[in-house]
Amino acid sequence: MAYETCALVTGASRGIGRAIALRLHQEGYAVAVNYAGSEGAAAEVVRQIESEGGRAVCVRADVSDAQQVKEMAAQVEAFAPIGVLVNNAGITKDGLMMRMKDEDYDSVMDTNLKGAFLTMRAVTPLMMRRRAGTVVNISSVVGAMGNAGQTNYCAAKAGLIGLTKSAARELAGRSITVNAVLPGFIDTDMTAVMPDAAREKMLSMVPLSRMGTPEDVAAMVAFLCSDGAKYITGHEFFVDGGLRM
Repeated sequence: MAYETCALVTGASRGIGRAIALRLHQEGYAVAVNYAGSEGAAAEVVRQIESEGGRAVCVRADVSDAQQVKEMAAQVEAFAPIGVLVNNAGITKDGLMMRMKDEDYDSVMDTNLKGAFLTMRAVTPLMMRRRAGTVVNISSVVGAMGNAGQTNYCAAKAGLIGLTKSAARELAGRSITVNAVLPGFIDTDMTAVMPDAAREKMLSMVPLSRMGTPEDVAAMVAFLCSDGAKYITGHEFFVDGGLRM
């Protein structure tokens, strides 16, 4: 298998990001596994890809820091030409709006929304020179629905949809597609810490009556990165078991 193009996946050390990194490897991409703090987990993703005959590299960067993002883009481009960017890095700092601290609002917006902007700004000029590329932004179903106790997270994920559509219009002339994937209730570390009552309530709202898996999300991302999606841009795709039907 020839690895001529790299997929940079932010927040790829665990959960949805990890599943996306592994799936894109299976689709024939070299993979840059970005992480902010979980070096051991990121290295394990790289080891798994290499054990299957693929190419991968760990890249540490806080996506909310413009200089670190710029350096990450240069490091990854030296590893292999970046053909795919998946903005998956995200954090939560939940709380009721009236009690939310400024720093909790700002940190979520900086990572979840500004981080995607900074990474796109650093990477897409490289794609533009080659007149080809794919960007997939991982938003969330709550960015479209809202969710009590998550005003910061929902605002960031909703903003990511607007960012996706605007960037899609700006980059279409260079044959770069930009789309958003909106996962629903997915079985990850983030949802594992929810109280049982809250998990059961959320699950009762899902028509397919099950939680999604990170691999469900990764499958949609893989499609959007495939030749079959070359004529799709500026759209959001729900992977939510019918939650927002």
